Amino acid sequence: MSNYLPTIGLEIHAELKTRTKMFCDSKNDPDESRSNWNVCPVCMGHPGTLPVINKEAVKHVLKVGVALGGTLADFTEFDRKNYFYPDIPKGYQLSQYQYPLVKGGTLNDVAITRVHLEEDTATSLHEEGDYSLVDFNRAGVPLMELVTEPVIDNAKQAGDFARELQLLLRYLHVSEANMEKGEMRVEANISVSKEKGKFGTKVEVKNLNSFRAVERAIAFEVERQKALLESGEKIIQETRGWDENTQKTFTQRRKEESHDYRYFPDPDLPKLLISKLPEFATEKLKSEMGELPQDKRKRYVEKFGIKSEDVEVLVTNRALGALFEDAAQTLSKELMAVAANYAVSDLMGLLKKKNVDADSAKFAFGGSEFGALIAMIGENKISSRGAKDTLSLMFEQGGNPESIAKEKGLLQKSDAGELKAVVTRIIEANPKVAADFKAGKGAALQFLVGQGMKETKGAGNPAVLRKLFEEALS
Repeated sequence: MSNYLPTIGLEIHAELKTRTKMFCDSKNDPDESRSNWNVCPVCMGHPGTLPVINKEAVKHVLKVGVALGGTLADFTEFDRKNYFYPDIPKGYQLSQYQYPLVKGGTLNDVAITRVHLEEDTATSLHEEGDYSLVDFNRAGVPLMELVTEPVIDNAKQAGDFARELQLLLRYLHVSEANMEKGEMRVEANISVSKEKGKFGTKVEVKNLNSFRAVERAIAFEVERQKALLESGEKIIQETRGWDENTQKTFTQRRKEESHDYRYFPDPDLPKLLISKLPEFATEKLKSEMGELPQDKRKRYVEKFGIKSEDVEVLVTNRALGALFEDAAQTLSKELMAVAANYAVSDLMGLLKKKNVDADSAKFAFGGSEFGALIAMIGENKISSRGAKDTLSLMFEQGGNPESIAKEKGLLQKSDAGELKAVVTRIIEANPKVAADFKAGKGAALQFLVGQGMKETKGAGNPAVLRKLFEEALS
């Protein structure tokens, strides 16, 4: 197939974490299970009701703009986006058109066009049979929309961008952005062309609800468009969906243009001059934001000296990272790397076994206890095997690592007198291996040391065992 260049732009919606909805005082609760519970005349679009802007939602989007390095608007307003769906109770959606809160910025080397604020729609529930139900709990929830420039080249780059945006939103505490709950939804605009810098016919794939779906839908759509062009057919500008079962996109409807929505400024909401509101000043916003993911990555490498793969796990999983960082405060730089390895390998393994999210996990022990365990390794008080067993017990029940290791017989045994009896028994039980070592086979010694570790249940000091075996067989 001839070489085609994909051009991809993303539109990402994220529900914001606020106490109330965007234009009313109904509760914003994504976990509410009772249908049509968090509703009121305003978010239900009853005649004569008046909306009021949620200041916290505006602040959340401005913080995102600062983090992206975008330009914050001074003048901004809300517009009516007119269309008629069962999930739009007013017959229009309150959004922003000409004057978004944020323009420009970058994330993961992808240029941002704009970030604006709007209200979410209700949820349509399609039941078996020929009818649908509508739950208005989500209607009116503050929704951030971020639009990238069409500068993404492939499916993986798109997936990586979406993951990094989710992480940023979580670090800013503006959204949990859980895709499985519909709190973050991705739409991809995809075209292919043989000429660099020239766009083909754009197709939008909507409501991608996992990072895997984002990547697979884009990859499929790129190949579908290439195949159409190669066969001499034309690509139709349309909106398509993604079928997880068939792993294919499918036609939904012809793509609307912006003029189809008949945008006009909402007459019930005031215009905003951001510079007139001190709490929206850039420095004020920065002071409330805390450390961002990219800054934390850099600090972890420079301060803790840990490898980039471990850094990524610790930065992405905030609870695990916080535990590691607490532990690292009392450790040498060499032991910080050991702590990172135990956190990323062993603790992550224990969390996965219990199906616990490492981003929000609650541990039965604190950073000081974790640091004390790593210090015991550095002081040769406990072997690697003993440390893993102790950590597993701490994970289950909490407690002091030295007390646990002592109680369970996991403290490292370095007393030569105590270990000589172990060495003698192993040599007697493995005469052929002992003979192999005497004949110059180095691997035989490793086997014998391993048997010593096994008999002492991981508590034997391997260096002492090695020395005793060498002396006994010399």
